[in-house]
Amino acid sequence: MNSEEETKGFPITREQVIESFKLVKKKGEAAGVDGITIDDIAANPRKHLYPVWNRLASGSYFPPAVRRVEIPKSDGGRRSLGIPTIKDRVAQMVIAKELEGTVDHHFSPNSFGYRPHKSAHQAIEQARENCWRYPWVIDVDVKGFFDNIDHELLMRAVRKFTDKKHILLYVNRWLKAPVQLKDGTQLQNMNRGTPQGGVISPLLANIFLHFVFDKWMEKNFSENPFERYADDIIIHAKNEPEARHLLKSLKARFEQCKLELHPEKTKLVYCNRKGRRKRKEAKERQFDFLGYTFRSRSVMTKEGTLIFGFSPSISPKSTKRIAEEGRRLRFHRWTHMDVFGLSLALSSKIVGWLNYFGKFHKSAMKVAFRNWNRRLVKWAFNKYKRFKRCKTLRPARLWLRQISKEYTYLFPMWQHGFTP
Repeated sequence: MNSEEETKGFPITREQVIESFKLVKKKGEAAGVDGITIDDIAANPRKHLYPVWNRLASGSYFPPAVRRVEIPKSDGGRRSLGIPTIKDRVAQMVIAKELEGTVDHHFSPNSFGYRPHKSAHQAIEQARENCWRYPWVIDVDVKGFFDNIDHELLMRAVRKFTDKKHILLYVNRWLKAPVQLKDGTQLQNMNRGTPQGGVISPLLANIFLHFVFDKWMEKNFSENPFERYADDIIIHAKNEPEARHLLKSLKARFEQCKLELHPEKTKLVYCNRKGRRKRKEAKERQFDFLGYTFRSRSVMTKEGTLIFGFSPSISPKSTKRIAEEGRRLRFHRWTHMDVFGLSLALSSKIVGWLNYFGKFHKSAMKVAFRNWNRRLVKWAFNKYKRFKRCKTLRPARLWLRQISKEYTYLFPMWQHGFTP
């Protein structure tokens, strides 16, 4: 460490800033209000990253406004997403990595979201096992969680883990950072909410819910297992009275912490399977968790026999989003490409979906890829004149079906049997 670093007020090194930029660069996110991109910073890191380190280490760093964008939700509503500048994301990453090293080993093993060596698949697998053991589920939905986190309570939770002045100072400044709307208007964030999109926001959410929910469950309902991925929560119960009592207590707990459970989306679900009696009075018999739908279905045992179980598969909402992505890309009009170029352009998306949604009940993805195969047929129809002369899609479909047999490797879903 050189003499300049020794004179700084806070123990933040240039190496931390450089390593944080590398992590931010991997995600390749959009620019913030200043318009500076990752490529701009990579082209001249000293110009952009040296001031970030200098201000962080001296205590003079103040975050710029967060750009707010609206993204559509599956229920027809809109979700606000905050996009900090690239340099601010680097600064957040510096503090987030230091804070994460302090707090992560204190977190519950049932907390899976945005943690090293934890994944959504692990949460889904644990939920699957617990649905087999426990007949009732409480599907918890926190209304506007990221928009309604109380700053005073959150800072109190952070202080439980650290008393480092620079961490407390910058976390507080990021909570108060202004939000810039599409028309350029800036709104000052004073008392509640943390932008959903900031690098440090998921870690702060985990710290907050560690005390609000995880520790509270361990103290008051230690016999009821749960899975939590950020603010997505599933709780298991032995019977309906127990589930209703737990839900009533949970509502009171969240109200005490200035949060509210969504009255319509929070529900009790009966997990019907072989060996359990049918309950006609149970209105809800399925729930969604991390892009999967858990419901009764035929499942294969290790012995190779089919039984009536309760298990996850890709949800209708996720299937719809995959179809909408194909509609958005409009790749059936990419007639300037041959089939090999088209494969190269689309394969990364398809592989991502297969890796995530193919983990459980992969055959349910047939519906999702049916739409993409239809669009590939339209691409062939638009590209080759000999198909257009036929005025129907049948010849193009037969051609693509033959291609899928001879060149199965072309599109990843073909390799898994989802052919035209």
